[in-house]
Amino acid sequence: MFFKKLKKHIRDYWALHLMALPGVAALLVFSYWPKFGVIMAFQKFNFKKGFLGSTFIGLKNFEFLFKTTDAWIITRNTVCYNAVMIVMNTTLAVILAMILNEVKSKRLAKYIQTIYMMPHFLSATAVSMVLFCFLSDTNGIVNSMIRSMGGETRNWYMTKSIWPATLVGVSAWKNIGYSSIVYLATITGISQEYYEAAMIDGATRPQQALYITLPQLRPILTIMLIQSIGGIFYGDFGLFYSVPRDSGALYPVTNVIDTYIFRALKEQVNYGMSSAAALYQSVVGFLLMVVSNGIVRKVSPEYAMF
Repeated sequence: MFFKKLKKHIRDYWALHLMALPGVAALLVFSYWPKFGVIMAFQKFNFKKGFLGSTFIGLKNFEFLFKTTDAWIITRNTVCYNAVMIVMNTTLAVILAMILNEVKSKRLAKYIQTIYMMPHFLSATAVSMVLFCFLSDTNGIVNSMIRSMGGETRNWYMTKSIWPATLVGVSAWKNIGYSSIVYLATITGISQEYYEAAMIDGATRPQQALYITLPQLRPILTIMLIQSIGGIFYGDFGLFYSVPRDSGALYPVTNVIDTYIFRALKEQVNYGMSSAAALYQSVVGFLLMVVSNGIVRKVSPEYAMF
């Protein structure tokens, strides 16, 4: 019975199915077929033997992450950096969107928005070069200013104390402009009747933002937060590898799971280990997203993703 209905459905809507075929094929080839590679996480992978011929070694690839002395450091760095960046970038992106919404000149607003968005499209290598112009120990702007005032210059790429704040700041500079687009679009769609009624009641601009704009942003903020939590075990590789210029002295404060695996992969050329790390990040991220969505569904079901 099912196949008869399916056959009739395809016959009646063959044109739509034909139009969807390229997209479905691309989804299967690039999104689902590579999932078979997860088996590498449980193998001592050998290119000559392939997926089916490589030796199965169980969970030994995962031992690399959990038995190393650096496991706590890289996990702490990854989670803490992402947590701080999620809070800071979201807060600044919402504030920027609210400010842009207050700009009366649309041309000026688009000009400002373009300036804030540009850093997002810069590669991590380009960002590292820009930062190097400031922090170079010889001709950097910061050391030049210190030298002109008679102070003692420092090698900033050997100074661990400045890098947590620096990396968080670079992440904010690079991402808040692009993130603000989502919130600005939501703010633009809020009915002006709410603000007009609030103005009649004597509400100030901050009060309007607090009692009208922010509550209207709650659904999109919740969705973005859940998605961000799902990726909390993933580090921005370019940010943590290229921006500090892979300085060994900074590893205790810049080493995250992604950079650690990359460096280990260069030394050991163990593809199974890399696959195990990626699987670990994906599974934990998925579980965190499901848990956070479940909490949201308990508190406010209308704001949950699923």
